[in-house]
Amino acid sequence: MLDLHGDPIALTAALVDIPSVSRDEAQIADQVEAALRSQTPSSLGYEIVRNGNAVLARTNRGLPTRVMLAGHLDTVPVADNLPSRRDGDVLHGCGTVDMKSGDAVFLHLAATIADPAHDLTLVFYDCEEIDSAANGLGRIEGELPDWLRADVAILGEPSDGYIEAGCQGTLRVVISTTGTRAHSARSWLGDNAIHRLSDVLARLSAYRARSVDIDGCVYREGLSAVRIDGGVAGNVIPDAAALTVNFRFAPDRTPEAALQHVREVFDGLPVTLELTDSAAGALPGLGKPAAARLVEAAGGQVRAKYGWTDVARFAALGIPAVNYGPGDPNLAHRRDERVQVSQITQAVDMLRRYLSA
Repeated sequence: MLDLHGDPIALTAALVDIPSVSRDEAQIADQVEAALRSQTPSSLGYEIVRNGNAVLARTNRGLPTRVMLAGHLDTVPVADNLPSRRDGDVLHGCGTVDMKSGDAVFLHLAATIADPAHDLTLVFYDCEEIDSAANGLGRIEGELPDWLRADVAILGEPSDGYIEAGCQGTLRVVISTTGTRAHSARSWLGDNAIHRLSDVLARLSAYRARSVDIDGCVYREGLSAVRIDGGVAGNVIPDAAALTVNFRFAPDRTPEAALQHVREVFDGLPVTLELTDSAAGALPGLGKPAAARLVEAAGGQVRAKYGWTDVARFAALGIPAVNYGPGDPNLAHRRDERVQVSQITQAVDMLRRYLSA
């Protein structure tokens, strides 16, 4: 059984060594559930439920504030990086950063804080690393909505020891052009659809991204071409081409406003623009009392989150949410994924101060 009372670094290694690629989380969910049922303080009367391959636990002591600790149990596919391996101050292995170390911190605290200053909710969920329709948080929101209520939510995504507040929104559009097909030996008889994308690329090259300061966190936007499709054969002038563009936008824009901005960037060009994917960002909400106390406990180490995470789901529910966990996010999903073990200890110490105050 997982030892929640012992060294959280060893607990991280134990979690990493349990196979848990997305859609294969039954074994790790079984072990997390068993450990929470047997090792959390009986005096706190944790209520524990299983929902699919998600495990939820909470106290109900009637305290004035509730803090949610949430982490996903799954990983991306293994890349010859299991079992875990410790080399001095570094723990190697799939999921060490994203995000078994964050899960270990939360599990250790649930077992070792005997008198928290807040009611606690812990949510360990499945299928975060694949398409959003499979994400366990969405299922929990539909089936157990009262479990997703709190004054602040802390998502254990790797943040290098910083509080990473809110997150960017994201959308993707496909910009399409048409032309006239012809033999490339007689190119003047055709109209090259790929060439028509040159004006679109010129607009992207000239684009200057906006930076926005929200609650002291600076979010930098980005508008980028991420895929190009076109061509028929090596001797044919193509009559269709398409460019996929990704817009990462600051959370002060709604998805609708972000899409309107993208349309304005390409206004006047002879192209069609189709929205294929969109997700709202999350405002940091650091002015809320529970979030402000978290920032204080972290010594003011706060920055904006670049990228989209599940904090956006909590923000949509009206819960201020931050990303906070051990590990460099740039090492997530890599073959050489690894975490500095000192960051695991530091995260335990910081959150213990916050949850006990």
